[in-house]
Amino acid sequence: MNFNKLLEWVGVITAILYSFFVAFNVGLEILGFSLLFLSAILIGIWAFRLKHNGILFLQIFYALAGLIGMYRWFG
Repeated sequence: MNFNKLLEWVGVITAILYSFFVAFNVGLEILGFSLLFLSAILIGIWAFRLKHNGILFLQIFYALAGLIGMYRWFG
């Protein structure tokens, strides 16, 4: 598997886990928002490398949402 595919699929899997952790409301929100942030970074790098500028722009906002979510749950 090449590096771009690894970034893409690990980013996708972490985003899926984030969605389930938050949606099921089982006390894993901090982990979920951390996974959202990680996913945004990974997919952002993937998008940058492949010049998918729209996806890169979207990942910036997902990363911010992950940071805001972590701050609000820790605070």
